[in-house]
Amino acid sequence: MAHAGEFTVTDEKADAEISEISRLYLDGKLAAIFKLDDKSRGKTVRIPTPIGRIDHTYTLCGEITIRTPEGRVETHEVSNDGTLHNPDGHHLYALGSNNFTEFFLMDPDDDSIAEHHPTHSNVCSMPVS
Repeated sequence: MAHAGEFTVTDEKADAEISEISRLYLDGKLAAIFKLDDKSRGKTVRIPTPIGRIDHTYTLCGEITIRTPEGRVETHEVSNDGTLHNPDGHHLYALGSNNFTEFFLMDPDDDSIAEHHPTHSNVCSMPVS
């Protein structure tokens, strides 16, 4: 597939997180996997974009394990969809909010690039072992 351009995404482990495994889908296809823990606190990946599209759908899926202020360990399954508007050349961040229940992309320099939908995605499902 020919590529029109690319953008980058950084995901970093929050202080309350013990570990995180997350996946980024672009236009329904797996584009990146992030595995974060105390040894690997952040990761930046380049995401190529296909020719002929300016807007792209995205989904972030993940399992985030946190330690609560009370000391309990909780694992949150997060999955949210969104739309990217002409992201080529931009640097986006994967961010969590609402007590690690929402997961979305954001460009801190231009909030018109990424929009997210705060409902759970149908693309993601918890791995079964």
